[in-house]
Parts: sequence; structure tokens; C-alpha cells
Amino acid sequence: MSAKVNAALPLEYQTEQNRMNILGFWVFLGAEIVLFATLFGVYGVLDERYAGGPTQKDIFIVKDVMIQTFLLLTSSFTMGISIFEMRRSNMKGMLMWLVFTLLLGGGFLFMEIREFMHYVHEGAAMQTSAFLSSFFVLLGTHGLHVTIGIGWAILLIIQILQRGLTPVTARKAFIFGLYWHFLDVVWIFIFTFVYLQGLVM
Repeated sequence: MSAKVNAALPLEYQTEQNRMNILGFWVFLGAEIVLFATLFGVYGVLDERYAGGPTQKDIFIVKDVMIQTFLLLTSSFTMGISIFEMRRSNMKGMLMWLVFTLLLGGGFLFMEIREFMHYVHEGAAMQTSAFLSSFFVLLGTHGLHVTIGIGWAILLIIQILQRGLTPVTARKAFIFGLYWHFLDVVWIFIFTFVYLQGLVM
């Protein structure tokens, strides 16, 4: 039996199954919020436990953090354009902006890995202090999510190229967009409560 399709709605919302899947993903994001809230809480407790090691002001490089922030926030903008093009049924435009999103996400990851290598080179490893342990776990978890997102988007692009824009592929792209915007929101909190707060403490 074919699913009832409501063509008046955006492509990703046209079937009941799609709407339920999107709702389910919002629930998943709720669990992710709990995860990151816990990591932020741990960091908030340990961010002054230096154990004689370097502090935030000793290791943070403002220029690199600003570049990472620019790359990730811009990728959120390009992801939004990709969804906009999807709703215009412009598959070529949608994929083009999705690839831009991936490139920006890849650039963010490159900068983050370089940042971590710099810290370790400066003697600021994960086992140096409680502050650095909580710092690396929080940022590493976010970076892992970005890595998973890039892999997910690559698979999504392959599927769209094979099957075209359908309610199912549109729903998957929309859900990926929610995930990517969520990671950008988490980064805004990291930028504010880890980097900015650390530099003015």
C-alpha cells in the first residue's frame, strides 16, 4: 500500500512516515543536548583546575578560533541554502551548496586537528590537568560529531545522485540539515563559554 502523499507540504513533509521520522530526529537531538549539557557542566566545574599546567590564556590562539568559527557558521548558512534549493526542486543547486557545506566542515576539522596538535606540542595534553581533560573531551566530542556529519553527507550525496530528489531523500537531507545546524549551535556555546570566557578570566 503506498503512503498517502500531501503535495501541499514541502517535499520532506509530504508523507506521514517522513513527518514521524523528522519528529523522531528532534527527540534524538534532545538526547544530544543532554550529552553536550553534561560535557559543558563538567568543563564548567574543571575549567580552573590547572594542576600547574597551562591555562586558557597560555594556549588559545584567537585567530585560529575565529577561523574555525567562521568556517562552521558559514557552513550552516550554505546548508540552509541547500535546503532552500531542495524545496525549489533544484537538485543541482542543492548538491552544489551541500558540497560547499562539506568543504567548509572539512576546513573546520583541519583547523581543529591543527589546534589540538599545537596544544600537545606546547605540553597541553589531555592528561596534563583536569581542565585540559574536560576541554579535549568536550571539543573532541563535537569534532567527532562533525566528522560523522561529513561522512553522512557524503553518503547522502551518493544516494541523491542515484535516486534523485524524492520525499525520502528530501527527508534525509532535511534531517541532516537539522543535525548540521545543531552542531553549529553547540559550537556557538563552545566559542562563548570555552574560548571567550577562558580568554577574559
